[in-house]
Amino acid sequence: MQLTIFDNPVKVYGIPEFYKTRKLERFPEEIRNKLVKFHSQFGSTATIEHISKRTIGARAAFRTNSRNIRIEMKLKTLEHDAGMSRFSCSSAAVYTGKGEGLVFRGLAVPGFDDMTGDITFEKDDKTEDIMIFFPRNEIVENIYISLDDGSSILPPTNYKYEQPVIFFGSSITEGGHAALVTNAYTALLSRWIDFEYYNFGLSGSCLGQPDIGKYICSLQPSVFVYDYDYNAPSAEYLEKTHEPFFKLVREKLPLLPVVLMSAPNYDSMPEADKRRDIIKKTYENAKKNGDNNIYFIDGKSFFGEEERQFCTTDTCHPNDLGFHRMARVIEPVLREILENT
Repeated sequence: MQLTIFDNPVKVYGIPEFYKTRKLERFPEEIRNKLVKFHSQFGSTATIEHISKRTIGARAAFRTNSRNIRIEMKLKTLEHDAGMSRFSCSSAAVYTGKGEGLVFRGLAVPGFDDMTGDITFEKDDKTEDIMIFFPRNEIVENIYISLDDGSSILPPTNYKYEQPVIFFGSSITEGGHAALVTNAYTALLSRWIDFEYYNFGLSGSCLGQPDIGKYICSLQPSVFVYDYDYNAPSAEYLEKTHEPFFKLVREKLPLLPVVLMSAPNYDSMPEADKRRDIIKKTYENAKKNGDNNIYFIDGKSFFGEEERQFCTTDTCHPNDLGFHRMARVIEPVLREILENT
């Protein structure tokens, strides 16, 4: 039996407009054009156009009793990243199970000059969930699924929290430099708490774009995690744009839980205290105005006190240890919000 992720009953997560456009692109064309126009004032727009198409955080899932499973991924792009492994940048990660019970089965890894990667594995004949996590850096053309003839294929088990959590931030939000896409803090939190999510990280390009804020509101998230900090070119730019972005979201969704976070790479970030205070001021001003659906997490707390220097790859981007520590700090906040919403 052969099918693709475009075929029922396979379900695609993490791409808001997929079932409208049938395109494996993170942002629809209308939003992408607005991003390109916004970034034209800063020079080249090629980077934001590519970033907005790639499907960071996307997943495809189904249930089957097939004993033999083959997953083949075909890419539209193959861009090697000096800071990250191909296992995260360009590979699809395949798991069986659900939530905290996910079992890693391996990777569909393309060659250095090959746009296709595949993995074949065996399991028992119990009906269970299969989840395929898309690569971080690439634009995916399609993913092909091969199962035993006569086996069943069913829709995946639903997330406990189906209304999406939306993350908006920089390359760290996107998962740089995790060794696997599933080791990014966003993916870890989704697995531990069992929620659907959209990853709106914009590597090097998160500048508090108002059109992104409007689009996020249109998607009616359950929680909005807003860690816009790292890409602001200066503390002055951050101060000029951070609170207005929050107010835009709050005006459209007055009861939406919003989590504000400052940067995890506190020790090496210029103006770290100044930037953190700007973000905290947005939080404090909202609280003074009676907003009880806003939360602040100090990025300085993410890496803990012990051996903080081992939590990044380049003094900026978290490695797997750094992402795990981040997720453990964020988890109780998100879990409490979702359980009480």
